[in-house]
Amino acid sequence: MEPAVHVLSHPLVARDLSKLRAKGTGSEGFRALIRRISRALAVDALDDVATREITIETPLESMPGSEIAESVVLVPVLRAGLGLVDGFLDALPEARVLHLGLVRDEETLTPSCYLSKLASLRPDERVYVLDPMLATGGSAVAALDMVRAIGLKRPPTFVCVVAAPEGIAKLHRHHPDVPILTAAIDRETDDNGFIRPGLGDAGDRLFGG
Repeated sequence: MEPAVHVLSHPLVARDLSKLRAKGTGSEGFRALIRRISRALAVDALDDVATREITIETPLESMPGSEIAESVVLVPVLRAGLGLVDGFLDALPEARVLHLGLVRDEETLTPSCYLSKLASLRPDERVYVLDPMLATGGSAVAALDMVRAIGLKRPPTFVCVVAAPEGIAKLHRHHPDVPILTAAIDRETDDNGFIRPGLGDAGDRLFGG
Protein backbone atom coordinates (compact mmCIF):
# COMPACT_ATOMS: atom_id res chain seq x y z
CA MET A 1 0.00 0.00 0.00
CA GLU A 2 1.48 3.34 -1.04
CA PRO A 3 1.42 6.03 1.64
CA ALA A 4 -0.79 9.04 1.20
CA VAL A 5 1.34 12.04 0.18
CA HIS A 6 -0.60 15.23 0.64
CA VAL A 7 0.85 18.50 -0.65
CA LEU A 8 -0.68 21.47 1.12
CA SER A 9 -1.86 23.83 -1.60
CA HIS A 10 -2.58 27.37 -0.43
CA PRO A 11 -1.52 30.72 -1.91
CA LEU A 12 -0.25 32.01 1.45
CA VAL A 13 1.87 28.89 1.96
CA ALA A 14 3.21 29.19 -1.60
CA ARG A 15 4.17 32.81 -0.93
CA ASP A 16 5.90 31.97 2.36
CA LEU A 17 7.69 28.98 0.84
CA SER A 18 9.10 31.19 -1.93
CA LYS A 19 10.47 33.59 0.68
CA LEU A 20 11.80 30.65 2.72
CA ARG A 21 13.71 29.29 -0.26
CA ALA A 22 15.31 32.64 -1.17
CA LYS A 23 19.00 32.66 -0.25
CA GLY A 24 18.78 36.26 0.95
CA THR A 25 16.36 35.37 3.76
CA GLY A 26 18.24 35.52 7.07
CA SER A 27 17.71 33.38 10.17
CA GLU A 28 15.16 35.69 11.77
CA GLY A 29 13.00 35.76 8.66
CA PHE A 30 13.52 32.05 8.07
CA ARG A 31 12.27 31.21 11.57
CA ALA A 32 9.19 33.40 11.18
CA LEU A 33 8.34 31.93 7.78
CA ILE A 34 8.78 28.31 8.79
CA ARG A 35 6.60 28.96 11.84
CA ARG A 36 3.81 30.30 9.62
CA ILE A 37 4.14 27.36 7.23
CA SER A 38 4.16 24.84 10.06
CA ARG A 39 1.04 26.42 11.56
CA ALA A 40 -0.75 25.89 8.24
CA LEU A 41 0.56 22.32 8.08
CA ALA A 42 -0.68 21.74 11.64
CA VAL A 43 -4.20 22.92 10.85
CA ASP A 44 -4.31 20.54 7.89
CA ALA A 45 -2.72 17.64 9.79
CA LEU A 46 -5.16 17.96 12.68
CA ASP A 47 -8.33 18.27 10.63
CA ASP A 48 -9.67 14.93 11.90
CA VAL A 49 -8.41 15.01 15.49
CA ALA A 50 -11.01 13.62 17.88
CA THR A 51 -13.09 16.03 19.97
CA ARG A 52 -15.69 15.68 22.70
CA GLU A 53 -18.59 17.90 23.62
CA ILE A 54 -18.38 20.11 26.69
CA THR A 55 -20.58 22.83 28.12
CA ILE A 56 -19.24 26.37 28.16
CA GLU A 57 -20.55 29.60 29.60
CA THR A 58 -20.63 32.65 27.35
CA PRO A 59 -21.21 36.05 28.99
CA LEU A 60 -24.92 35.50 28.27
CA GLU A 61 -25.75 31.80 28.54
CA SER A 62 -24.61 28.17 28.48
CA MET A 63 -23.94 26.44 25.17
CA PRO A 64 -22.31 23.28 23.79
CA GLY A 65 -18.60 23.52 22.98
CA SER A 66 -15.80 21.10 22.19
CA GLU A 67 -12.33 20.14 23.36
CA ILE A 68 -9.63 17.85 21.99
CA ALA A 69 -10.28 14.28 23.09
CA GLU A 70 -6.99 12.56 22.28
CA SER A 71 -3.37 13.05 23.24
CA VAL A 72 -1.25 14.48 20.42
CA VAL A 73 2.52 14.10 20.48
CA LEU A 74 5.01 16.06 18.38
CA VAL A 75 8.36 14.40 17.70
CA PRO A 76 10.74 16.94 16.16
CA VAL A 77 13.88 15.43 14.65
CA LEU A 78 16.72 17.58 15.99
CA ARG A 79 17.87 20.00 15.23
CA ALA A 80 15.96 21.31 12.23
CA GLY A 81 12.69 19.76 13.37
CA LEU A 82 12.55 22.34 16.15
CA GLY A 83 11.58 24.89 13.51
CA LEU A 84 8.19 23.21 13.06
CA VAL A 85 7.28 22.88 16.73
CA ASP A 86 6.12 26.44 17.48
CA GLY A 87 3.68 26.50 14.56
CA PHE A 88 2.12 23.23 15.72
CA LEU A 89 1.92 24.50 19.30
CA ASP A 90 0.26 27.69 18.05
CA ALA A 91 -2.49 25.44 16.67
CA LEU A 92 -2.55 22.93 19.55
CA PRO A 93 -0.89 24.27 22.71
CA GLU A 94 -1.76 21.15 24.71
CA ALA A 95 0.33 18.84 22.48
CA ARG A 96 3.24 17.02 24.08
CA VAL A 97 6.73 17.42 22.59
CA LEU A 98 9.22 14.52 22.70
CA HIS A 99 12.60 15.24 21.11
CA LEU A 100 14.58 12.85 18.95
CA GLY A 101 18.18 13.66 17.99
CA LEU A 102 19.65 12.14 14.84
CA VAL A 103 22.96 12.95 13.18
CA ARG A 104 23.82 11.97 9.60
CA ASP A 105 27.23 10.72 8.52
CA GLU A 106 28.21 13.08 5.71
CA GLU A 107 29.90 10.32 3.68
CA THR A 108 27.48 7.42 4.05
CA LEU A 109 24.38 9.59 4.72
CA THR A 110 23.46 7.05 7.43
CA PRO A 111 21.74 8.50 10.53
CA SER A 112 22.55 7.59 14.12
CA CYS A 113 20.67 8.54 17.28
CA TYR A 114 22.30 10.69 19.97
CA LEU A 115 19.17 11.68 21.94
CA SER A 116 15.77 10.06 22.52
CA LYS A 117 13.02 11.37 24.78
CA LEU A 118 10.48 8.79 23.61
CA ALA A 119 10.31 6.79 26.85
CA SER A 120 6.96 8.30 27.88
CA LEU A 121 5.30 7.75 24.49
CA ARG A 122 2.10 5.69 24.79
CA PRO A 123 0.61 3.37 22.14
CA ASP A 124 -2.74 5.22 22.13
CA GLU A 125 -1.25 8.64 21.35
CA ARG A 126 -1.46 10.40 17.99
CA VAL A 127 2.07 11.13 16.76
CA TYR A 128 3.47 13.63 14.26
CA VAL A 129 7.15 13.31 13.31
CA LEU A 130 8.44 16.74 12.29
CA ASP A 131 11.42 17.50 10.04
CA PRO A 132 11.57 20.37 7.50
CA MET A 133 13.27 18.21 4.87
CA LEU A 134 12.50 14.73 3.54
CA ALA A 135 15.59 14.28 1.38
CA THR A 136 17.15 10.81 1.08
CA GLY A 137 14.70 9.47 3.65
CA GLY A 138 17.31 7.93 5.94
CA SER A 139 16.58 10.10 8.96
CA ALA A 140 12.82 9.89 8.42
CA VAL A 141 12.90 6.09 8.34
CA ALA A 142 15.14 5.92 11.42
CA ALA A 143 12.86 8.29 13.33
CA LEU A 144 9.75 6.34 12.35
CA ASP A 145 11.42 3.05 13.30
CA MET A 146 12.08 4.39 16.80
CA VAL A 147 8.65 5.96 17.24
CA ARG A 148 6.83 2.83 16.10
CA ALA A 149 8.92 0.48 18.23
CA ILE A 150 6.53 1.04 21.14
CA GLY A 151 3.61 -0.37 19.13
CA LEU A 152 1.48 2.64 18.22
CA LYS A 153 -2.16 1.80 17.59
CA ARG A 154 -2.25 4.04 14.51
CA PRO A 155 0.50 5.03 12.05
CA PRO A 156 2.26 8.31 12.83
CA THR A 157 2.21 11.13 10.30
CA PHE A 158 5.44 12.49 8.83
CA VAL A 159 5.31 16.27 8.34
CA CYS A 160 7.87 18.24 6.35
CA VAL A 161 8.12 21.48 4.41
CA VAL A 162 9.93 20.15 1.33
CA ALA A 163 10.17 16.53 0.14
CA ALA A 164 12.20 14.83 -2.59
CA PRO A 165 10.92 11.86 -4.62
CA GLU A 166 13.83 9.72 -3.35
CA GLY A 167 12.85 10.34 0.27
CA ILE A 168 9.18 9.64 -0.38
CA ALA A 169 10.11 6.36 -2.10
CA LYS A 170 12.37 5.23 0.75
CA LEU A 171 9.80 6.08 3.40
CA HIS A 172 7.25 4.18 1.30
CA ARG A 173 9.43 1.08 1.19
CA HIS A 174 9.97 0.98 4.95
CA HIS A 175 6.67 2.42 6.24
CA PRO A 176 4.02 1.98 3.53
CA ASP A 177 1.16 3.00 5.82
CA VAL A 178 2.63 6.31 7.05
CA PRO A 179 1.00 9.41 5.54
CA ILE A 180 3.25 12.27 4.47
CA LEU A 181 2.22 15.92 4.67
CA THR A 182 4.40 18.48 2.92
CA ALA A 183 4.27 21.96 1.45
CA ALA A 184 6.17 20.97 -1.73
CA ILE A 185 7.69 18.06 -3.64
CA ASP A 186 10.94 19.12 -5.27
CA ARG A 187 12.82 17.69 -8.24
CA GLU A 188 15.54 15.45 -6.76
CA THR A 189 18.40 15.03 -4.31
CA ASP A 190 21.97 15.64 -5.41
CA ASP A 191 25.09 13.52 -4.73
CA ASN A 192 25.42 15.13 -1.29
CA GLY A 193 21.86 14.30 -0.31
CA PHE A 194 20.58 17.87 -0.60
CA ILE A 195 17.16 18.54 -2.09
CA ARG A 196 17.15 20.43 -5.40
CA PRO A 197 16.06 23.18 -5.74
CA GLY A 198 15.37 22.92 -2.01
CA LEU A 199 16.06 25.61 0.53
CA GLY A 200 19.57 24.77 1.69
CA ASP A 201 20.47 23.38 5.11
CA ALA A 202 17.35 24.06 7.19
CA GLY A 203 19.18 23.72 10.51
CA ASP A 204 21.91 26.19 9.54
CA ARG A 205 19.37 28.67 8.19
CA LEU A 206 17.19 28.39 11.30
CA PHE A 207 19.98 28.81 13.82
CA GLY A 208 22.62 30.77 11.92
CA GLY A 209 25.12 28.01 11.26
